[in-house]
Amino acid sequence: MSAQPLAESLVQSVDWLAIAPPTLAAVVALAVLVADLFVPESRKAVLGWVSVAGLAAATALLLPLLDGDRSTFCTGGHARACSYTADRFTLVIQFLVLGGALLAALLSVTHLDDERRRVPAGEFWFLLLSSAAGAALLPASRDLATLIVALEVASLPAFALVGIRHGDKRSSEAALKFFLSSVTATAVGLMGVSFVYASTGTLYLTQVAQRLPHTGGQLHTLAQTGVVLTLVGFAFKTAAVPFHFWVPDTYVGAPLPVAAYLSVVGKAVGFSGLILVTVVAFPSYADVWGPALAALAALTMTVGNVAALRQQATRAYSAVRLLAWSSVGQAGYLLVPIAAAGYTEDAQKAIGSTVAYALMYAAVNLGAFAVAALVGRGRALNRISDYRGLYATNPLSALLLAFFLLCLAGLPPGVIGLFAKVTVFSAAVDAGLGWLAVVMAVNVVIALFYYLQWTALLFRAPEGEPARHRAPAPLTAALALTGVLGLALSGAPQLVLRFAATGLF
Repeated sequence: MSAQPLAESLVQSVDWLAIAPPTLAAVVALAVLVADLFVPESRKAVLGWVSVAGLAAATALLLPLLDGDRSTFCTGGHARACSYTADRFTLVIQFLVLGGALLAALLSVTHLDDERRRVPAGEFWFLLLSSAAGAALLPASRDLATLIVALEVASLPAFALVGIRHGDKRSSEAALKFFLSSVTATAVGLMGVSFVYASTGTLYLTQVAQRLPHTGGQLHTLAQTGVVLTLVGFAFKTAAVPFHFWVPDTYVGAPLPVAAYLSVVGKAVGFSGLILVTVVAFPSYADVWGPALAALAALTMTVGNVAALRQQATRAYSAVRLLAWSSVGQAGYLLVPIAAAGYTEDAQKAIGSTVAYALMYAAVNLGAFAVAALVGRGRALNRISDYRGLYATNPLSALLLAFFLLCLAGLPPGVIGLFAKVTVFSAAVDAGLGWLAVVMAVNVVIALFYYLQWTALLFRAPEGEPARHRAPAPLTAALALTGVLGLALSGAPQLVLRFAATGLF
């Protein structure tokens, strides 16, 4: 008699429309891998355009989901819980992930054409689409098992993407460092998840949140350890200091479009997972993760900005290294509102500030990488000094890069960057974290120096014979999209800043 209700509780519903965006990305990945067997070498470029179309279609499939929250893979019975939820938070992060992957794909079309002998096209597109599918699945995950699986589906193909260039020692070394750090993070995170499951008896985030406060005795110690280890695992994925050591070498060794992808989509994966485990699953442990994340935020932004400041303009790959260290510093800013969520009752508003900042950062950082890809076609070492006099040879690209750098610095006309930083400041001050707001203010001043130094270099007289930078159509499209998006957000910042005012969950 008791078997029937138990069987009913294990039956799960499936909403195919809700899971359509990541599913389509995964299906296109498999289609591209199979098609690679039959497409002749001279027509491999078709695979790239199919991948771009697939990512564009997956992004478009988010539109039918705007009419309301949808949940699927739900258990029946009284204790109803779901593994996949397409709510407002999910859709915004999925837009960021799939849009970022689409822009990285546009950069990759040109890159693969330039390095067709060293980068196998079929494998590259399969790995990129697979990683994007996992990244799109993660913000919708509402149980710890799905969360970890999505995290690894997003991460594992990224290792291969970093080391995909044949015969390149830097690429192989970067992939090895990335792999070892990520495997360590996964092991620590899995141990934490297992401890949380052992102490609560459930993997569903909402049920974990309900049961964690009621664990007693030895289970309480086990739960505390599980929470800490889970947070450490996700801190690796966000490139927070001291778990950031893989970032500069990985960005330099990876193909430039892959570095751009990791800087935006990789961060979105780490931060969305961190938000879900802290705010949704572990709200009762806010007194643990709040101070820990505040300290990590201060340390991360300081180390990232100081390291970026120390980059030498004439050093090989210094432009990519500066963007890498800058991304570490930006990760510190992104951590501030999440830490603030542990100190305030309005956690949704704090999380909205992180998402608003992430949307701004994604648009302008991908734009900066697009200009770096353009300059890198003529200057293989991609030094900061190679950008001297860019305005004389390619005025539009120089103006776009200047605009992107000013957005990252938070200076007009990069209005969206300024407003996004103000929302992060506000989140810290409203939560009573005045000291963290002061640390952020100091770091913003430090960052101003190297962003403005690079910007000024663009408009100086070129040394020697200036190099002409011809932009192929896909690269031009990526530059145009990021430029239009950055300008649109600066003209109408309320498009993203409303998330900081209303929250997401």
